Amino acid sequence: MVTYGFLALGLGRHVRADRVIAVEPITGDERGPGNRTLVWVDGLDHPLVAARSETALLADLSAVPRTSPPRGEAPATAEPREDVEPPPSLF
Repeated sequence: MVTYGFLALGLGRHVRADRVIAVEPITGDERGPGNRTLVWVDGLDHPLVAARSETALLADLSAVPRTSPPRGEAPATAEPREDVEPPPSLF
């Protein structure tokens, strides 16, 4: 379940969807209730353990609306408003 750009990992934990780098299924004896998928997040040295399957996480990630430009792209600039006074010069 994705809410406002966040990805639910399960058990009440969420991460920003635009920071998820990769998801990796947990296999073998390590997989079990509450241990389904490793979620690699930008800025963390270690993965987070999600209680949801990689299939469910990827489905939610694909449904997240892009609220910010992709990395490496400049944000779109708005046209200047004529009804707003510019701030005073500092120099």
